[in-house]
Amino acid sequence: MNATTDDYRTRFLQLALRVEALRFGEFTLKSGRLSPYFFNAGRFDSGAALAGLAACYVDAVDASGIEFDLLFGPAYKGIPLATALACEYARRGRDLPLAFNRKEAKAHGEGGSLIGAALAGKRVLIVDDVITAGTAIREALAIIADAGGTPAGIVIALDRQERVREGAAQSAAQAVAAEQGIAVVAVAGLDDLLAFTGERAEFVGQRDALLAYRARYGIA
Repeated sequence: MNATTDDYRTRFLQLALRVEALRFGEFTLKSGRLSPYFFNAGRFDSGAALAGLAACYVDAVDASGIEFDLLFGPAYKGIPLATALACEYARRGRDLPLAFNRKEAKAHGEGGSLIGAALAGKRVLIVDDVITAGTAIREALAIIADAGGTPAGIVIALDRQERVREGAAQSAAQAVAAEQGIAVVAVAGLDDLLAFTGERAEFVGQRDALLAYRARYGIA
């Protein structure tokens, strides 16, 4: 792993392990697969943890070269993530508008399902934790289109880089990218996790399990 260009990946994985957002063991996923690792972005549950995570996201976005004007956080986990990114960009001197959606439209007050800055005419970067089935992302894309925005890309924390279902040739992230014609950027993926564990003697057992899991479920 290149210490310069991929430093944000290493920082992210170290932080995720420290706050136990990333854990090793045996975990039954919603898909029914038995996974040797589990990622839960909800464990970035303090100001310091979110600030550190946001810095990794921003570095990944900047490295990707995606051009955008507005940050959008899909409900629910995308809301604090996009907010944290807006704060990190402001700290670096770029004040970006921010918007997010409600799960259920509000019938009183200002009404509607959107909160925050107007999306019309904006290039919108969607900020979320993972893409599992892609349902939430597709909903977000529809909301953005209906509001007159243009999706510029999607950034997530971790890409598991595995087939979304048996027989599929693509991962969930790849399927969304191909279907929508937009870039999906991950702060880190399974390949990065394998490189990270390969550099540290204490993770030998975990790396063997990760390799076996990738061999069975990983994308080509």
